[in-house]
Amino acid sequence: MPRPKRLRRVCFLPEYQHFGPLESGASPKEEISISLDEYEIIRLIDLEGQDQEQAALALDVSRGTVQRIYNEAKRKLAEFLVCGKKLTIEEGDIKLCDHPEHQGRRRCEMEGMKRCCEEDK
Repeated sequence: MPRPKRLRRVCFLPEYQHFGPLESGASPKEEISISLDEYEIIRLIDLEGQDQEQAALALDVSRGTVQRIYNEAKRKLAEFLVCGKKLTIEEGDIKLCDHPEHQGRRRCEMEGMKRCCEEDK
């Protein structure tokens, strides 16, 4: 029996969950979905400029897991852009940040690239 999948720690929830072609009259051919952990990896590495080791600490997973998630997320984003598909961000195996200062907020609001969840360790 395989061991249970480790929950990924996510602090930033997306403001929007659905994306697609904007051309007038265009309808997406198919739908592709990414999970919240894939979204978070893209945000951490590509937007915040973290390396895979920093992203692994933020999500509380191994660097190898980050690499697998990141590669799959990039493949899905490329398919979304190139093929004109609709993109949906869905829940996954995550746990939301439980830092006391961030209860009830949609996003963690720490200065710079410092992660609220790093203080939990």
